Amino acid sequence: MAFRSNPLSGSAQESPATAFSLGILLLRLMLGLIMMSHGTQKLFGWFDGGGITGTGKEFTQLGYPAGKAMAVVAGLSEGLGGAGIFLGLLTPLAAAALLGTMINALWVTWDGGFFAPKGVEYTLLIAVSAAAIALTGPGRYAIDHYLPVVRHHRLSYGLGAIVLAAVAACAILLTRS
Repeated sequence: MAFRSNPLSGSAQESPATAFSLGILLLRLMLGLIMMSHGTQKLFGWFDGGGITGTGKEFTQLGYPAGKAMAVVAGLSEGLGGAGIFLGLLTPLAAAALLGTMINALWVTWDGGFFAPKGVEYTLLIAVSAAAIALTGPGRYAIDHYLPVVRHHRLSYGLGAIVLAAVAACAILLTRS
């Protein structure tokens, strides 16, 4: 950890960059774990999920064509996007995968109100968290920090990820009947 001396108190104090990176790490780990779990529900039926068949039926009822294919797309987006966020690996793309999926989820559930059990508050929190990580980057404690291609996060990467998520989500939503 990086420490610097505070001239007023004479005590050592953690740097703002360290505190930021630890805070983002905590957010990434929890968001990644939650989304990986949701992905496995859709893909494998784990944690009382519907698996591809059950989730596919839900997607068909929501007006998506090829419900099973959409279940695979959503499961992979959540599972791999969650893993990327958890590890801090290709973070802008991982955040785009989660955000795009959550935009779709918000669109089809918005009429359920705001609060649980049928509301959008949880989905909205996931979407905003993914967008926030896209904008801030993964912090120092991430695999991206050690990759030469993405070592230095740029705001343009985060903005690009948000645009990518919105365009992909709109393309999928346009396929609904």
